[in-house]
Amino acid sequence: MIRKIVTYILIAILFINLAACSNTGLKRYSAEFLFLFDTATQIIGYTSSEEEFSEYVNFIYKELEEYHQLYDIYNDYEGINNVKTINDNAGISPVQVDKRIIDLLLFAKKAHQETGGKVNIALGPVLKIWHEYRTKGVDDPENAKLPPFELLKQAKAHTDIGKVIIDELNSTVYLSDPEMSLDLGAIAKGYAVEQVSKAVEERGLTSGLIIAGGNVRAIGYKGENNEYWNVGIRNPDTQSDERDLYRMQVAGMSLVTSGNYLRYYTVDGKRYHHIIDPDTLYPSEYYASVTVICEDSGIGDVLSTALYIMPIDQAIELVESMEGVEALWVYSSGEQVYSSGFSNYVSASLE
Repeated sequence: MIRKIVTYILIAILFINLAACSNTGLKRYSAEFLFLFDTATQIIGYTSSEEEFSEYVNFIYKELEEYHQLYDIYNDYEGINNVKTINDNAGISPVQVDKRIIDLLLFAKKAHQETGGKVNIALGPVLKIWHEYRTKGVDDPENAKLPPFELLKQAKAHTDIGKVIIDELNSTVYLSDPEMSLDLGAIAKGYAVEQVSKAVEERGLTSGLIIAGGNVRAIGYKGENNEYWNVGIRNPDTQSDERDLYRMQVAGMSLVTSGNYLRYYTVDGKRYHHIIDPDTLYPSEYYASVTVICEDSGIGDVLSTALYIMPIDQAIELVESMEGVEALWVYSSGEQVYSSGFSNYVSASLE
């Protein structure tokens, strides 16, 4: 309740400070709230009034909050069977869940197949170990350690996504391996943002931008003049004076970035981030960041993770085989590789 009060106070402040007139009958409004999906979420919209924009923001917040609670693996919520409930009942019994969980898990199984297993929501036992060691390492940097490989290898034995049993008719999910657990970190936020974007568009919002961490979803064009939204791609070199590498022009599309510069810890002078390769069981070291542009934010989330884990030849081949998908790979050296149609979205300048 306290979090919700703080959130709405923050929204109200931003309404007052960031409303701006456009050249049309619409005005630009912006709001921000915290906590959901462990990130700050910003909403920008062009509407005829602050009241109208407020209604859209409240709707978006409520919807994202419901998805957050359903997909949460750490917390219980009264009256809700969520992904944590599924994990807690692994090897015990099927759990009846909301259709939104069923739909996401079916989407995740398809993503697993189409990415050759690079995105695996059943990797929970491995990711849990890394999460514990990373948390301890952040809290106590001098004593930061890497998880023993043997421990990771034992955990991997319990990551078979085929043992996630989904009964659509009865709306139940059962993990048949008692040692397994689900982790939706590579897929849930983008999927939720996409579903909420479609829902608020159906309610009448024609010009909006939802920014949830590294996930950006544009609803229609900017304002009434069919202008593109200018969205920045973050420079993974956080020490650089240039915050953004590119400004991308998008409308009705998503831009999703995965990188090594936000969630990480350091052991013996080396950085270990949170994107774990299911084959090596260690953080992937191919790139500093990967950005995907496509229509669907859920697909963008899946691809940004999968492409981050793939060697460049394999990653480019996958992107070029998909219609309406473009990508940018940035190496730690600063070198960049991009797909054939990526430049079509680049703005003329960073201004």
